[in-house]
Amino acid sequence: MSQRLTLALDAMGGDAAPDMVIDGAEMARIRFPLIDFLVFGDEARIRPLLERNRSLSGRTTVFHTNEVVRNEDKPSVALRAGRNSSMRLAIDAVRDGRAAGVVSAGNTGALMAMAKLALRPLPGIDRPAIASFFPTERGESCMLDLGANVECDADNLVQFAILGDMFARAVLGIPKPTIGLLNVGSEEMKGHDEVKRAGAILREGKVPVEFHGFVEGDDITAGTVDVIVTDGFTGNVALKTAEGTARLYTNFIRASFKSSILAKLGYLLSRGALRKVRERTDPRRYNGAVFLGLNGIAVKSHGGTDALGFANAIGVANDMAVHGFLDKVRAELAELAEAGLKGATA
Repeated sequence: MSQRLTLALDAMGGDAAPDMVIDGAEMARIRFPLIDFLVFGDEARIRPLLERNRSLSGRTTVFHTNEVVRNEDKPSVALRAGRNSSMRLAIDAVRDGRAAGVVSAGNTGALMAMAKLALRPLPGIDRPAIASFFPTERGESCMLDLGANVECDADNLVQFAILGDMFARAVLGIPKPTIGLLNVGSEEMKGHDEVKRAGAILREGKVPVEFHGFVEGDDITAGTVDVIVTDGFTGNVALKTAEGTARLYTNFIRASFKSSILAKLGYLLSRGALRKVRERTDPRRYNGAVFLGLNGIAVKSHGGTDALGFANAIGVANDMAVHGFLDKVRAELAELAEAGLKGATA
């Protein structure tokens, strides 16, 4: 059932902020009419946008600040100098219980650093991870980590598997998701030591997830498993490669249909099918990466997205809050701790 909730928005994060943020909030409010917003940023720029979206105006509280975390700011600099930034104030609203979650399209490293400091990791989780959705031949899968942790040990990877399992069940609605460790081959002897050790722990069955085994890069889009687990370095490279490949093929198709009169005629005959493909693979549809493992909901929107993409990121935060994701994670982590999970990953 739907329920009223409040989300905090960093209005100044993103290439097209604050216009994209406010327009995206209006789109999200139409889809989720019970959402209220706390918006943090330059009030002189935000107020005219709210006047343009009058139905949103009565559901939004603006908190003014001139300080902004820039895309080029290092996380350490943002932590020291950005305490009154729109990003930090939005995160603090979640920490203080005034909002159920925060959404920002700003600097990823700064957002993770601030969220980790303000919200703190959940008990039993050493490092939060970034997770997001991927379109596959079978539907959708999720993948983590996508850039928060460049280097990971076996314990981190096992914890990511647990978080990914919970995320797939709570948000994707998959009753018993399958988990795969991204590797250079499916054989047990392949990969570096930390991946092999994590695989061995998951195969032992002490961690209550449905472990499929090692998977390779082409398994991501094939939908071989529901959750792909990897370190942040590999995950980020895979994500950016997938995004670049999608743009490449889009440009190839566009150029091909302009190459001749017959090609243009072919486009007219096939544009309905092409529209379905475009909608299925539209990155805005999958916008909204989640920081899993924190004691609060934090969603990272792509910095270059538009209002539709930002609205979808808000939708991710809404779904996690409405479905009680954090309460479920806390309860399951407590059960795992009682069952001796630390011993299983030590």
